[in-house]
Amino acid sequence: MTVHFIGAGPGAADLITVRGRDLIARCPVCLYAGSIVAREMLDWCPPGARIVDTAPMSLDEIAEEFAAAHRAGQDVARLHSGDLSVWSAVAEQIRRLQRLGIPYTLTPGVPSFAAAAASLGRELTIPEVAQSLVLTRISGRASPMPPGETLAAFGATGATLAIHLAIHALDQIVEELSPIYGPDCPVAIVFHASRPDERVLRGTLATISEQFAAQPIERTAIIFVGPGLAAQDFRESSLYDPAYQRRFRGREGS
Repeated sequence: MTVHFIGAGPGAADLITVRGRDLIARCPVCLYAGSIVAREMLDWCPPGARIVDTAPMSLDEIAEEFAAAHRAGQDVARLHSGDLSVWSAVAEQIRRLQRLGIPYTLTPGVPSFAAAAASLGRELTIPEVAQSLVLTRISGRASPMPPGETLAAFGATGATLAIHLAIHALDQIVEELSPIYGPDCPVAIVFHASRPDERVLRGTLATISEQFAAQPIERTAIIFVGPGLAAQDFRESSLYDPAYQRRFRGREGS
């Protein structure tokens, strides 16, 4: 028996890996985060599967579901939104499984920032403008930020910021980042990336708060900040330059 943690992607039911879909289809137990995982994914569960919405459950209750499936010899598909590597709350579940001696696997999913970038129609790394992407958040009720991991510290690098779980603190973000990036720095907010009700707001640090007030968004949004979000007149990458010699091109250097 194995618990299979599966990244269910950003929202659209078809943005899941083939491996993840196939694992769902063969597990007789499925635990899913009902508040954010697309219910259409449950259609891949086998007939008669035990399907449990973990949204109202405590960690102890979830661990008991794992233990019960272990006693019954039944594999579990455990669905989490986005990708498992960031803000998935998988770490504490894994620790419980290790204590119980229950094996597990992790199957990555499409991360929400990647789906949001696709919604913007943008590459987030632009030659000589932005070559780094910082995935971060701000302190909240569920988890405070470690000392040193601040918006000001990350902003000082000039990198593109992808700020998660922070739409409620947009004014704070604007206040902290405006002196660093400048009021004309591009900002984009993507709500429910890849879902039918997806919405996108584009502005600058000087305008985004007013735009947001006119079109409020409650949760499940990513805030992007950085000059690369609107870059147009940038140097093209050398990757496809005819004079650039690389191993796979099979040309002799000039």
